[in-house]
Amino acid sequence: MLFGVLLAGPAASQTTAPTDVVSEVRSAIGARDLDRADAIFAKRRGERGNVPEIIEALSWLGRGALAEGQLDRADRYGREAQQLAVTLLGSRAPDGEPRLATALGAAIEVQANVRGQRGQRSDAVYFLQRQLETYKDTAIHKRIQKNINLLSLEGHPAPALDRSEFIGHAPPTLDELNGKVLVLFFWAHWCPDCKIQGPILADLLATYRTQGLAVVAPTQRFGCVAGGTPAGPDEEIRYILQIRDKYYGFLADVPVPLSEANHKLYGVSSTPTVVVVDRQGVVKLYHPGRMTKEELEQQIRPLLIPLNAEARD
Repeated sequence: MLFGVLLAGPAASQTTAPTDVVSEVRSAIGARDLDRADAIFAKRRGERGNVPEIIEALSWLGRGALAEGQLDRADRYGREAQQLAVTLLGSRAPDGEPRLATALGAAIEVQANVRGQRGQRSDAVYFLQRQLETYKDTAIHKRIQKNINLLSLEGHPAPALDRSEFIGHAPPTLDELNGKVLVLFFWAHWCPDCKIQGPILADLLATYRTQGLAVVAPTQRFGCVAGGTPAGPDEEIRYILQIRDKYYGFLADVPVPLSEANHKLYGVSSTPTVVVVDRQGVVKLYHPGRMTKEELEQQIRPLLIPLNAEARD
């Protein structure tokens, strides 16, 4: 599978409040009972019609079918969820409709991964690129780009970073880092998994810096500070610095580009996102989500062999 599917979800409400159909469907999918999930969805759809919650639940059916390898079924769910979301949105962007944004992004993701699992990788990338043209600079831009990168980035040169904004040291160009093994650590000040990933990277950098390992840690503004409180750019930068110093001490000596363009380019719809680049500037790993020290070390250690070692052997 080309992307991780969160199958487990919260249990359905036991109160007299309206039942959350998304939770019900996810719970059934988590139990690997796709037929029950489908039956729950059909019942709730009959009661409520094609409201945003129902369309989001339909997108979860697509993810569940994909996880079970039922590609025709997954594709059918994905196509219908996208069509319904587009119809309900009309001419509006998905940004102000969180459930529809989730449904639309997931529906596109499912359809692309169906193509990928059928061996139609080029078609999947073309499909995603067309979707990116439609939804460029909307709430689902990064998610679409993430899936393009999952299908096509590894084995190709790392895209150049936007270095126009940064905190700490001025970021080098990727060309200037040729000859080093580079880990790009995309993080967010509000991200708990990033706070777990950070010390792992600090340990690896301390161990392997002398062998040629380098880290660049792009982040961006999100328009908020602690607790999601809205904040202006300057206030948020001060807050990012506080978080960096409290949780990511090693980043004081690591370049931290600040442009949102980097997160869009690398499809950072989930944080952390870890990208490993070899000494020649070629992407060897593109990994949305957290990695253990062992997993990441297995990726970088073979790349740290000196460039001339094979020639000597």
